[in-house]
Amino acid sequence: MELKKIDNKPVSKYEEALGKYNLDIDDEFVAQEVKRIIAEKVLENDTLEVKKFLMGSVELTSLSTTDSDTSIMAFTEKVNKFDEAYPDLPHVATICVYPCFASVVSSTLEVDGVEIACVSGSFPSSQALIEVKVAETALAVKDGATEIDIVMPVGKFFDGDYEGVCDDINEMKQACGDKAMKVILETGCLKTAKNIKTASILSMYAGADYIKTSTGKLNPAATPEAAYVMCQAIKEYYDETGIQIGFKPAGGLNTVTDALIYYTIVKEILGEQWLTNKWFRLGTSRLANLLLSEVTGEEVKFF
Repeated sequence: MELKKIDNKPVSKYEEALGKYNLDIDDEFVAQEVKRIIAEKVLENDTLEVKKFLMGSVELTSLSTTDSDTSIMAFTEKVNKFDEAYPDLPHVATICVYPCFASVVSSTLEVDGVEIACVSGSFPSSQALIEVKVAETALAVKDGATEIDIVMPVGKFFDGDYEGVCDDINEMKQACGDKAMKVILETGCLKTAKNIKTASILSMYAGADYIKTSTGKLNPAATPEAAYVMCQAIKEYYDETGIQIGFKPAGGLNTVTDALIYYTIVKEILGEQWLTNKWFRLGTSRLANLLLSEVTGEEVKFF
């Protein structure tokens, strides 16, 4: 690849792209802005209508060592039955499972409009040969996955190998074909606002259709501060390229208030254009029952 030069130093096309964005973000400023948004804006979004919307943005997730064909079939049947039991409420946006269960979900799911997402590319570490990661992704799509969630190679990112990071992402995007791909940044490892924004921009330039906070396998997982930085990156990328990228917080979404905070951050930074269950997703399972309980006014343990 021919390298361009900035200040007589060769830079890759990805480093050139990063040069279009302000990456010097102060972590304390981010923390204060998040605190302000939560204090001033969350309460106005604490409504029945918003909670119904959030139900329709849930990616119902099962990523357990004990998952089996039988358990995932039963998991999927709950989504089928929910559509019958609550016809006036939005069904979940997605069922998210390991690639070996894509065919099980695909053959069991009866509800139109529910996506089948598979975590792929050696989830949750992304530590495998690229040939293995590409093969796993392609097989998941063949077996019925309509969306793919991959993990950015964090080790390469910390080595400063931005070209390697982007090549990995791009190869897996090609394996997805026309299926949407989410890139998980594992923001708990990235720690700083600068790292999170840099990783966001690189992932989007390399082919991400969504950027996602976390695998949920490491702590800390999603945080409002990481969400703030990622949404700012999405907005700036959209302003620069005209390409709309989705956002998915995942891991550590334990309460309805957590969901309302992420909704509010998206609304304040990205605006109404992102407030659909296509562009805003919530990676969780426990949250589905909590939202359903608040919407119905009684404790429900459906999922």
